[in-house]
Amino acid sequence: MGKHFHRQNAGFTMIEVAIVVTISVIVAAMAIPVFSSMARNLRGDGELQSLRSAVVQAKTRSAATFSRARLRVNTSARTFQLELWNKTSSTWNVEGAVESLPSGVNFGFGSISAPPPNTQASIAQAAACKDGAGTTIANTACIIFNSRGIPVDSTGTALLTGDAIYINDGASALSVTVGRTGLIRGWRRDLTGSSTWGGR
Repeated sequence: MGKHFHRQNAGFTMIEVAIVVTISVIVAAMAIPVFSSMARNLRGDGELQSLRSAVVQAKTRSAATFSRARLRVNTSARTFQLELWNKTSSTWNVEGAVESLPSGVNFGFGSISAPPPNTQASIAQAAACKDGAGTTIANTACIIFNSRGIPVDSTGTALLTGDAIYINDGASALSVTVGRTGLIRGWRRDLTGSSTWGGR
């Protein structure tokens, strides 16, 4: 007759379980800030692309309708929208949906004091919007294009310097800039340290 070997039930000791749990907690503690930062950057970049697309659409619609078009930003409500100039009624009409910034993203450039290179003489949100009668609308900023896709002011005069819309997520400032010729670019810069603006 053969010998029977009785094998004890294999398992983990409490010490082994404690070591695995400790390592898991340490790895998670290191990964969470990285993932949070990545999520914040992706959210900011996504919103920057939405704003940039809206500016491009304003430029395109101005040429397509042979009229002025603008991106209108409401800095207090944290919204933006495309508007077309109605020559008949001398009013700005909303085209499409009014979009909102996501939670944690606001209009403004935080503590940064210099604009992206070769864009503006000094950092500033685009000029306040005006209604059809020429009255300034509080808490707004507008990038306006004429029928040739050139950025203009509220009177229709071509801009001497570029224009910009700035947003920030508390860690980074992002900007959509429009050059005098109508060139549209996206930018990002950290709000801390000595970083510089980088194209997006």
